[in-house]
Amino acid sequence: MGIQIKTTKGILEGMELGGYTVFKGVPYAKPPVGELRWRAPEELKAWEGVKKADCFGNIGMQHLPTGKEPWGAGYYKEFYSDPAYIPPMSEDCLYLNIWMPDPGEGCLEERKLPVAFWIHGGGFAGGYSSEVEFDGEAYCKKGVILVTVEYRLNVFGFLAHPWLTEEDPHKTSGNYGILDQIAALKWVKENIGAFGGDPDNITVFGQSAGSMSTQILASSPLTKGMFAKAILQSGLSCEKEVMAAVTLKEAEEYGKMFTEDLGVRSLEELRALPAEKVMEAADRWSARLRTLGKGLLPVPNGDGYLLKNTLNEIWREGRMHPIPYICGVVNNDLESTPEEVEEKRPGVLMDQCRQWSGKCREIYGRPAYLYYFTHELPGDAWGITAFHSGELWYTMGTYGRCWRPMKEEDAALSEEMVSCWTDFMKTGSPDPKGKMGWHPYIEEDPFIKIFS
Repeated sequence: MGIQIKTTKGILEGMELGGYTVFKGVPYAKPPVGELRWRAPEELKAWEGVKKADCFGNIGMQHLPTGKEPWGAGYYKEFYSDPAYIPPMSEDCLYLNIWMPDPGEGCLEERKLPVAFWIHGGGFAGGYSSEVEFDGEAYCKKGVILVTVEYRLNVFGFLAHPWLTEEDPHKTSGNYGILDQIAALKWVKENIGAFGGDPDNITVFGQSAGSMSTQILASSPLTKGMFAKAILQSGLSCEKEVMAAVTLKEAEEYGKMFTEDLGVRSLEELRALPAEKVMEAADRWSARLRTLGKGLLPVPNGDGYLLKNTLNEIWREGRMHPIPYICGVVNNDLESTPEEVEEKRPGVLMDQCRQWSGKCREIYGRPAYLYYFTHELPGDAWGITAFHSGELWYTMGTYGRCWRPMKEEDAALSEEMVSCWTDFMKTGSPDPKGKMGWHPYIEEDPFIKIFS
């Protein structure tokens, strides 16, 4: 029998794996199906008996790479080619996973371990919390609890429409995927103490769209006081729009294009459609938006409730949460040009990191630590040896799962990055003893930690 933990909704039984215990597929809200499709997540009902948390929950509705897409061949081989790491897909996807260090003896509630809350990337249209590169063993060895979370994606997570806005008590729509993340964060805040975690020392971190999600959470009045630190990996919107700055009205207009394509005349008809038909329409919708030059859509919108304004305006006004941050990029990240790659400059995403850190210091006097990942992964066949998402094998300590012929230098780099991330989660500094000289980024001494 595995370790049993009593949560506010019932008892969970985890899987002991030698030095740590994992709780997989933990529900944190009601399944968003039927009448709950395109509604804010609702509180989960309590269950009776013991729920075995030994299987990852469903992943959100999406198109997984097959290896045949022009953009997807490399990512398929890198992250999606092993079916053992791909759970079933469903609208019923609001689950999280917890990796907990061995409790040893004594009272769990008294341990007060730091908590890492991970949000996966995928352009708000794909990705999931149990990808092959995500695992909590390395964090548990450092005395940190890791939580990874599923949230609604694509049209299921980010459709705005006047019909939906009208029925919503806050007169908003389209940010369901982010509201899922907040519901999961609330669940963690209320329950992680039972797992030995410190609810007052939660670090939210994510990569790409997960980083943009982290920025949204750090910019929203709904999450005030819910987490203590944040790490933003390859995804920030400050002076320049990295993610489309969409208002609610604009998002609603895009949503009307979606329902017109489907030919539905009411919200009841829309909610009654099979998920597969909704996904087919979403493909046509996304293609149409791209022809209009709209790029990465659908995405979260500035609705006046979750976000009081666009991310860019919130940054300009300095209304982010006053907490410590790490932010950085990977060489050859999304916005780097060929010239920037040739000159080994990280491009526009690093400029966003500099702007973020400057505003943190200017408004709040809070530290922001910057990094730049340039390590060339071995065995690369893409012609790009450091690439968007490539650092995840190292920050998660899962390089041993990768198909690449990893070497001792890869193991050493992973150990360094995991140590920096977990030290930051513990202390607010990635270099608490000053051994690396990694200090906060300031204009007078603009230090950027290079991981290579």
